[in-house]
This record gives sequence, structure tokens and C-alpha cells, in this order.
Amino acid sequence: MKVSIITATYNSSNTIIDTLKSLENQSYPNIEYIVVDGASKDNTLEIIKKYSTKVSTIISEPDKGIYDALNKGIEASTGDIIGFLHSDDIFAYSTAIEDLVNTLINEQSQAIYADLEYVSKENTSNVVRRWISGNYRHSNLKKGWMPPHPTFFMKRNLYKQYGSFDLNFKISADYDSLLRYLWLNNISVSYLPKVVTKMRVGGESNRSFLNILKKTKEDILVLKKNNIFWIYPLLMKNLSKLPQFIKK
Repeated sequence: MKVSIITATYNSSNTIIDTLKSLENQSYPNIEYIVVDGASKDNTLEIIKKYSTKVSTIISEPDKGIYDALNKGIEASTGDIIGFLHSDDIFAYSTAIEDLVNTLINEQSQAIYADLEYVSKENTSNVVRRWISGNYRHSNLKKGWMPPHPTFFMKRNLYKQYGSFDLNFKISADYDSLLRYLWLNNISVSYLPKVVTKMRVGGESNRSFLNILKKTKEDILVLKKNNIFWIYPLLMKNLSKLPQFIKK
């Protein structure tokens, strides 16, 4: 099966080399790598062209933010499965994609997710938080549970069938998409109990107190849109993050 990996970039020169290296080191042989750049003003594109041998497509033009860029990547993709690797993220080990694909095939699922580590900006070996997803239960979506989106791989035809990211959401479009696929349309999904992705801390949703407030408002709208009464899941969604800070 061909796997399309999509990376959205914008002035990502400080981190993109690590991202590229982790993709270059993947053992899985059939990867289509798509980079969607928002017309970076630094040397992001030069770094990509110099250090990556696996880039299949580069789209470089102004966009409306990360979700718009990811939508462009989905539209340009030709793989059987789509996954995302953000420009400040890395795959945790060299057989991460291989493990995800093999599990999805063996369990005959339409999508798969795994575990994620939040790491220091300066040192990706320094784990700040660990997101252990746990086994999938459809009912847990009403309790605020969600899988870590950077580990979520899904068959491409489902993006065509159920839609990609809703650009009305600037911060919570990934949460909306997951509820749409998992809650409203109840696709089959598998869990790989391994850390497959490392994410540097300081993402868009938690960059400032104002952004936290914006995300909370968007999460409420997302829950309402997907026909889930919002108070309990919103509370549990935030409380469930506390164990992530306990290092094991």
C-alpha cells in the first residue's frame, strides 16, 4: 500500500531538518512525501531540496493556515493511506510507518492511531509529556477522549467521502475531523501501543493563554457540530491530560 505523508511548513528552517531525517530513515518502501509550504520567507525550501531524497511533491504558495495547507496535501495525494508529519515533529523510530501500516492491514481497519511524546524544543530526547492513547472505545468519544492526531493514519478514500479539515476552525479542526470520522461515521480503527511520533512542545493550541481560550471556544463548537453535549466531554478532555505529565 502506498502511504502519503504530508508536511505543512512555514518558516520552519529551525526544525525541518530533524523532520526530514526522521522521514528519510523510515524503512517502509512505498512512501509518497508531500510538502506544502506557505511561501516561507526563510530558507525552508532550500533545506528541503538539499536534505530530502524522498519528497515527491512540493507545493509552495500562500495559504490560510496549517489546515488549509494539509487540505492541499490531501488533495494532491495519491496514496492508499494518508498520515501527517508536522514540520516540528519527528517519527520516533525507523519502522514507525511500517508498524502502523502492517497493523492496519492485519486488523483490516480503515484507520489507526498510536502513542505520542511531547519533547523539548531544544532536545527531542527530553520527554516532557507522554500521551498513552489506550484501546479504542467508541463511547469514550462522548467522554472527551481522542487519539493524538499526529499519529492518526487513515485510508485516503475516507477523506474524499467524509471531507478533510473544516477551515472554520483555526485551532480545533483536527478534533472536528476525528469526531466526524470516528463518532459520526463510526469508521473502524486500530490502536498501535507504541510511541510513533515525537512532537515539540509549544504548538498552536497551547502557545498562549489567549490561544487556550480560543481552543476551548472552538472545542465547544466542534462538540456541538458533531452532536455531542459539550460540558462533560470538554471537562474530561482537559482533565485527561494530567496523567501525561507523570513520567513513567
